[in-house]
Parts: sequence; structure tokens; C-alpha cells
Amino acid sequence: MRIKVLTLFPEMFEPLKQSVLGRAMEKGLLSVEAIDIRAYTKDKHRRCDDYPFGGGAGMVMTPQPVCDAFRAALRGFPARRIYLSPRGAVLTQKRAMELAREEELLLLCGHYEGVDQRALDLYVDEEISIGDYVLTGGELAAMVLIDALARHVPGVLGSEESAEEESFMDGLLEYPQYTRPAEFEGLAVPELLRGGDHKKIRDWQREQALRLTQERRPDLFARKELDQRDRLLLGLEKPKEKKKRRKTAALREISPENSPEKACKTETDMV
Repeated sequence: MRIKVLTLFPEMFEPLKQSVLGRAMEKGLLSVEAIDIRAYTKDKHRRCDDYPFGGGAGMVMTPQPVCDAFRAALRGFPARRIYLSPRGAVLTQKRAMELAREEELLLLCGHYEGVDQRALDLYVDEEISIGDYVLTGGELAAMVLIDALARHVPGVLGSEESAEEESFMDGLLEYPQYTRPAEFEGLAVPELLRGGDHKKIRDWQREQALRLTQERRPDLFARKELDQRDRLLLGLEKPKEKKKRRKTAALREISPENSPEKACKTETDMV
């Protein structure tokens, strides 16, 4: 996957070259190129902002350098174009997975009070927010988006199961995790996890995920469709009693009315 980022501060993206994403870049699975918008301004003082029409506090990024940067970045790069903005649709795990299937992405990081709307109308396909709060710029939001979607690019994570079992994959928060030692500062790993009953372990993990989501993210829990197993784990439904199997005719106790002697006597009476 190839990602280009239009920004006033390209040096902010250096941390992406570390850890998991850094290894993915070394393997050629992911590339991230930060493009300096200031390199495209025609202002002699390299300014990329000006006062807003209609008044108001702060400055607005001017359309000329942004549009020229877009035009240069898009040459031979037919990418989906995203503006990181607090007024965009909130990023979800589902959307990150969808974007991970794109071959090219072009991200725009805003600053000051935002970007001139004309640049957005001309070049942006969608706006994405990483939460209901305001940052000093779009760079951190862009890095969050890159990290979230890169985890779903094949080969980026060491284990494909890691991405499949994370929080929000099934609309739930992740269950608690433990590793060695079995006891630490008086706190022990739940005994069930140290046993070998995989069904009980899966049930415990599912129950913990359900209860944590219900407690900490009731908004997510309210949207979750619980199946019978979930209702049983939460105690919302009692397990059905197993029906007793009927004894087969061969094992059924023979009653006096059905005895062979009775049957023979009846046949004799009929002759």
C-alpha cells in the first residue's frame, strides 16, 4: 500500500518508521511519503495561510499551495483523497479495514482554522475525524489513520489472528490478557486460563468482552445483537433442560398387557 501525506510539517511523520510500521516499510508492504505543502506556495515569504473572509479568529490555509500540492502528488497516483478534519465521519474499525483495501491513499493535514473550502471541493473525496475533539493540526490524526489501517494490510502483522481478535472487530471491547508469571505482586492469572479446556476459555473471553463493553461502552453494547450464547453467558437466559431420550422398544420394560403370553392367549381365543 502506498500513502502520500500533504502537510506543513513533514518531519512529524518520522516516528512511523519505527516498530511494526517501520518493519512493514522495510519489507515493501507499506510506503508513506510526507509532502511539504510549503514547497508549492507562490508567496515570496512561503506563507500558506491568510485571514478568513467574514472575519473570525485565526488563519485559514490558502487554496493555491494546497491545490498545487494535490496536482503534483496525483501524477501517476490515482489515490483516494482524504482530509483529516473534526467535522468528518468518525473513524471506525470497519472504515479502517475498508481503507486498507485501497492501493493508494492521499491524506491532507489541515492547520490553523482549517483549509480554504475551494481546495476541499476540488480535490477531497471524504473527510475523516479520529474523535470529538480538536487538535493543533491534522498530522497526528493522519498518523492514527495510517496506523489503524496498516494493521489490516496483509503481512504487516506477524500473526493474521492478531488483527482478527482485536477490540471492535466484533463490535466489542477486547477481553483481559495475561502472560507469565502466573502470579505477580499477589495477583494471579485466572485459574481457568491456565487449564486446557479451550471451550471454557473461549466462553470466559467472550463473557469478559461482553461485560467490559456493557460497562465501559454502553453505546456499543446497545448496538450489539446478542445471540443465544451471549445471553446465556450474561445470565439473561437460562440453559434449556435436556429432554430425556425415550427408551427404544427393545429396551422398554415389557408390560403385562404386551407380554408374549398375553399375545399368544389372545390369538388362541380368536381361533
